Amino acid sequence: MFKKLYKLFSNDIGIDLGTANTLVYLRGHGIVINEPSVVAINQKTGQIVAVGTEAKQMIGRTPAHIKAVRPIVDGVISDFEVTEEMLAYLIGKAEKISKKFFRPRVVVGVPSSITNVEIRAVYDAAKSAGAREVHIIEEPMAAAIGIRLPVKDPVGSMVIDIGGGTTDIAVISLAGIVRSKNLKIAGDKLNNDIISYLRDEFKLLIGEKTAEGVKIAIGSVLPGPFMEAEVRGRDLVTGLPREVIVTDSDIREAISASIANLVDGVKEVLETTPPEILSDVMHRGIVLSGGGALIQGLDQLLESVLKIPIYVAEDPLSAVARGSGVVLEDVEFYEELLINTENAVPPR
Repeated sequence: MFKKLYKLFSNDIGIDLGTANTLVYLRGHGIVINEPSVVAINQKTGQIVAVGTEAKQMIGRTPAHIKAVRPIVDGVISDFEVTEEMLAYLIGKAEKISKKFFRPRVVVGVPSSITNVEIRAVYDAAKSAGAREVHIIEEPMAAAIGIRLPVKDPVGSMVIDIGGGTTDIAVISLAGIVRSKNLKIAGDKLNNDIISYLRDEFKLLIGEKTAEGVKIAIGSVLPGPFMEAEVRGRDLVTGLPREVIVTDSDIREAISASIANLVDGVKEVLETTPPEILSDVMHRGIVLSGGGALIQGLDQLLESVLKIPIYVAEDPLSAVARGSGVVLEDVEFYEELLINTENAVPPR
């Protein structure tokens, strides 16, 4: 009875709590928010000045008393209070779209190697931000559900979810993760590689936002059509502004070591996967999700090294958020896929 009432009079919200971007899914409306996981704080007053897109535009451009921070580092909460504020802002924004009587039920996606302490932090942050009920799901599992893989069947499926802070490599069968690995090689690491490369090779200092722009514009892992981009920054020799032309081969060289480590991580997971599941993966292929799946040539590189078909998920950026939305449609059906929060969260 109460469940039916809650379904009618409260919202169901799915959150992909990412290092780079946070996506919010609202049942009945789809993905309603896709904003950077950035919060701008006024350090004099302690008040939040901006959240999301508005705050990201402030990175590297703020006066001394305003600080733009990323409360989530490597997929894990590093600043509890700021994360709570960000979640409250996002839940509030989603609730405005569809006003309901009761507080919402929330499903949050987290990295696969998360500890009990980190689960507790996510649970508490979502509760404090206004959630009535909090369910936590591992991101590769949520991505697999979002891509509509048969996660509950006795069939092996493999997902590589390349986000901003972490890459989750997971082999899934019978509603559980059989083998997984969480790497700190993802979008942010590639941005830092580009910053380091331009500093060393061109004696040019650029910011994180510029590095990300170059990566998206001309980043690739295999030689292809010639591409170039203008990059502006500070000359480390003269200290004055300077502009250089960077080519796709420069970016390839900058990120090559990280990409090689990523491929090694995938190999490690495959090496420890039971042979029956491995034969399923060889037959069905591996699915790439997350923003990193959009790097040009990554699917071809993995396919040539692993000799397994590689597919890029449709709209890879929203796979985890879509998966959390599917879970919200029938929480009872997907209950065994959720992280058991009883060990991490003491009874209230």
